[in-house]
Amino acid sequence: MTDDRWRSPLTTRYTSPAMQKLWGEPYRIGQWRRVWLALAESEQELGLDIPDAALAEIRANLDTADLAKAAEYEKRFRHDVMAHVHQFGDQAPAARAYLHLGATSAFVTDNADVLIQRKALELVLGRLVTVATSLAAFAKQYAGMPCLAYTHFQPAQLTTVGKRATLWAQDFALDIEEVLHRLDHLRLRGCKGTTGTQASFLELFKGDHAKVRRLEQRIAEKLGLPRVYPVTGQTYSRKGDSVLLDTLSGIAQSASKMAGDMRLLQHEGELLEPFEKDQIGSSAMAYKRNPMRAERIAGLARFLISLQANTAHTAATQWLERTLDDSANRRLTMPEAFLTADAILLLVANIAGGIEVREGVVARHVAEQMPFMATERWLMIGVEAGGDRQALHEVIRQNSLVTAEAVSRGEPNRLLERLAADASFAKVPTGKLQGELDPMKYTGRSQQQVGEFLGEYLEPLLARARAVASVAEQAEITV
Repeated sequence: MTDDRWRSPLTTRYTSPAMQKLWGEPYRIGQWRRVWLALAESEQELGLDIPDAALAEIRANLDTADLAKAAEYEKRFRHDVMAHVHQFGDQAPAARAYLHLGATSAFVTDNADVLIQRKALELVLGRLVTVATSLAAFAKQYAGMPCLAYTHFQPAQLTTVGKRATLWAQDFALDIEEVLHRLDHLRLRGCKGTTGTQASFLELFKGDHAKVRRLEQRIAEKLGLPRVYPVTGQTYSRKGDSVLLDTLSGIAQSASKMAGDMRLLQHEGELLEPFEKDQIGSSAMAYKRNPMRAERIAGLARFLISLQANTAHTAATQWLERTLDDSANRRLTMPEAFLTADAILLLVANIAGGIEVREGVVARHVAEQMPFMATERWLMIGVEAGGDRQALHEVIRQNSLVTAEAVSRGEPNRLLERLAADASFAKVPTGKLQGELDPMKYTGRSQQQVGEFLGEYLEPLLARARAVASVAEQAEITV
């Protein structure tokens, strides 16, 4: 039977199975059940009369949720958490009386959401490491290759192909720093009760404040996250979601910047994104080689950046201890943000690992502009030969403007010949002017900056990130 319902391109076209699985319903409910287990175990350890058989049945059914049966319950109760409490109780009857004891829905959903966010951030971190590693190798390979630098997309001075790549790598490195920071500061909601006062847990433990505090600490330890929000309403502060979207939006910004540069440079014929053997660039124009990966990055990045405003508005409009207008919004925004970041980084990794450098084109563009780059040195040479600095400057200015106009019409750059023929440069041997046309004299410390950037900053950061990133394969994560 054909399924004629709309399906998101994020899952059908762009994202990895690993990220899809993290945000899928089976994994999410599995995290709910682990949160329930941590609660029940901790309550038993602190003295509540919860039978071992109940805990055993919970442990045996962490990943056996019957989603169809839960959907039937939800249709009846109009409450997703209670639907799963009942369905879990069906599978673990010895635990039915103890499931969700003292808790509110947000205890389950918020804590589980944070566990999913942690895994998703680890996967994103791994993808960032892949991108930055590829860009580092590219920058090192082309550290000393001169190319035109542009300001306002007009030829400026020279840089190197590798130095330009460090600009992209640095943006992604800043994203790595931010993801590491978010992972280090990720917080569970903890067990705070219906309005954050922990009143229900205080009642369960007969007014023992110390036990209530230890309960939260034990749950956090069992869930593997040491940090808990010190205070909450019914939910954790939705600023937590907003700062995560700040981080993911930052990744989209970095990717879009690099993709935009690649699109410009592919137009110039200097750097090209990978192109498969049987890839078709255009349905009508068979000769075309379009930068479709970079363009797709631009489109996905625009979408992800727009989602950041969504979480910001949600955080800003929460009422008092709880309002439900965040719920439907978060079901859309949080998964789609992480899925889009995943899709973007897969594309960036593909480009970064296979950039094609047209060295001849790069060199030709440098040669075409090189006489303009040399004018300051020629000015100094003219002064050393006895010329008047201001007069020589005017000669160079006038001849440069005439030459630039000619070059814009497709004529060769004859600035050197024009200056050599000018009486103001009569005392300067043409060969001496010619000797100042070596591009390597104009790239400054570009090559050295590449080495310093990689050795002193990026490589230590990547080593730290690799130690924190998921131990699973970066392309697929075990969840």
